[in-house]
Amino acid sequence: MTDYAVVNPATGETLATYETFTDAQIEDAVSRAHAAAGVWGSTPASERAAVIRRIAEGHRARRDELAAVIVREMGKPLAGAVGEVDFAADIIEFYADNIEKITADQPLDILGDGTAVIRRAPIGALLGIMPWNFPAYQVARFAGPNLAIGNTILLKHAPQCPESSALLEEIYRDAGLPDGAYVNLYATNEQAATIIADPRVQGVSVTGSERAGAAVAEVAGRNLKKVALELGGSDPFILLSTDDLDATVQAAVDARLDNNGQSCNGAKRFIVADGLYDAFVEKFVASLAAVQATDPTQEDTILGPLSSLAAAERLQEQVDGAVAQGATLLTGGTREGAFFAPTVLADVTADMDVYREELFGPAAVVYRVADEDAAVKLANDTSFGLGSYVFTTDPAQAERVANGIDAGMVYVNVVLADSPELPFGGVKRSGTSREMGLLAADEFVNKKLIRVA
Repeated sequence: MTDYAVVNPATGETLATYETFTDAQIEDAVSRAHAAAGVWGSTPASERAAVIRRIAEGHRARRDELAAVIVREMGKPLAGAVGEVDFAADIIEFYADNIEKITADQPLDILGDGTAVIRRAPIGALLGIMPWNFPAYQVARFAGPNLAIGNTILLKHAPQCPESSALLEEIYRDAGLPDGAYVNLYATNEQAATIIADPRVQGVSVTGSERAGAAVAEVAGRNLKKVALELGGSDPFILLSTDDLDATVQAAVDARLDNNGQSCNGAKRFIVADGLYDAFVEKFVASLAAVQATDPTQEDTILGPLSSLAAAERLQEQVDGAVAQGATLLTGGTREGAFFAPTVLADVTADMDVYREELFGPAAVVYRVADEDAAVKLANDTSFGLGSYVFTTDPAQAERVANGIDAGMVYVNVVLADSPELPFGGVKRSGTSREMGLLAADEFVNKKLIRVA
């Protein structure tokens, strides 16, 4: 039996299959991760940092190999896959560089005599459940800070990423981690639930859909386990003023097409002030329509296929449904296999399904608004709250809008600006935690109070 396979979305060809672990293999993996937690957690921070730094170096040394695998598994354009591996290495290296800050005691001012500190200690083995859209980057966001703290990692990747997950395990292991400190799992959902319930596993992090997050959180809650959730998004791109419309349009295109439109924090709803709407939409539609979905293995490819035929069919259903309910299709709306043409919808109203949905692919919705207040109101009228983008030439307005948006992240006059030191996460149905930056190292840690009289 196997649920794990490499299916090239550009061709539909099944390139490799991997057998799902037996229950005995799962038991062995959990036992090894639990045993390794005692070893790794007691390793001096400086020694952990040296190993973590070698993990980053391993990513760079095997960059082209890992990038090629990512292209085969989920159709990411080659340039994007190479950039992803580089970013994963940078994230991991960040935690090696900052391990002393992460693990340092935090002195407290106390009312009585004596001293008190918060000492951060590892909690043990953790399960990470990762998605297919960023096979290396997502793992780095989870594994980097937790290995720095001293936790150990059980990693269940998406079933369509078995080759990259195996290669990543090699990179982590070859860096010198103790046996069991990082273990790749080809596990079923049922086996994952068993792992979460196991008392030797102290927490679980999942990046994925709302449905996946709810299912994992339910199991974790029943077993009193800490859970970190990074889920979907329908991020607004708010344009209120600009002194360079062409540059702003290009930023909008970049924000929508990044990773073939399959980024949780990609801009998806474009909310434009009335005076700029017509000019923006004309240029935005023309720019998107000029992009052709092509072979992702070519270095100059901007847009490849969606991650699977099923993903493309789902997006087609959403777009067709929107048009059937009265939305206007300005460009695109067609596909060939898993390749989906860049698409723009207008005249979407709150009674349409697409108004509430996340479009996970190269499809955008444009909205005209009267003013700043209307833009913020529309931006917040969603169950999601991951990222957001605000373009304005007025600093005071930028501050007001940033304060008013219900989201975990606000980027002003910039897109694609994620960086290892910046925390990533959302509110509402987009999640409950933060990854990257120093905040990520506080998710799965024992903040132990030590009070001395």
